[in-house]
Amino acid sequence: MKPVFLDRDGVISIFTPNDYLKKWDEFQFLPGAITGLQKLTNAGFDIVIVSNQAGVSKGLFSEQDLNDITEKMLAELKKHAINIHRVYYCIHTSEDNCNCRKPKTGMIEQFISEHGAFERDKTFFVGDSDIDIELGAKTGMKTILVLSGKTKSAEETESWNYRPDFVVKNLKEAADVIVSYSKGENRGKEN
Repeated sequence: MKPVFLDRDGVISIFTPNDYLKKWDEFQFLPGAITGLQKLTNAGFDIVIVSNQAGVSKGLFSEQDLNDITEKMLAELKKHAINIHRVYYCIHTSEDNCNCRKPKTGMIEQFISEHGAFERDKTFFVGDSDIDIELGAKTGMKTILVLSGKTKSAEETESWNYRPDFVVKNLKEAADVIVSYSKGENRGKEN
């Protein structure tokens, strides 16, 4: 198994500051996302989505709404020959103090309990915020920050406790890094 872990909002789909994607007609793929996902699929990666969706616990949308968005997203991606291996959501708020809300490691631990261990030092976590980079780093993975969502510039990372290994524009560029790294081409080029 060759997993690659991706956040959803701000990486695959649009990021909505101060709001959530509550239904399918609000969902939009980001430029470069489908191309990047195709590249990862074609290179044999098992794509795993790991996303906080606290809007469910806040009562802003239902778990069924979230499932509906996911099913339609997966169906749309299948039309482009993209297979998403697994989707994990944390629907809790930070006040719930669960172990799955990023940057806590529960969703990665769940993946390991279901699929077994993987080579963490050769595995990437791609996200658009400090909590994504922290989760990737805390679980021993390489991290890629995309500037297509919450974080808009590399300078913002200077105050973070965990810095990304790579900073790129979008998921297409992240996929380029991951595929070339898996071939041994990008080693040692981290930030």
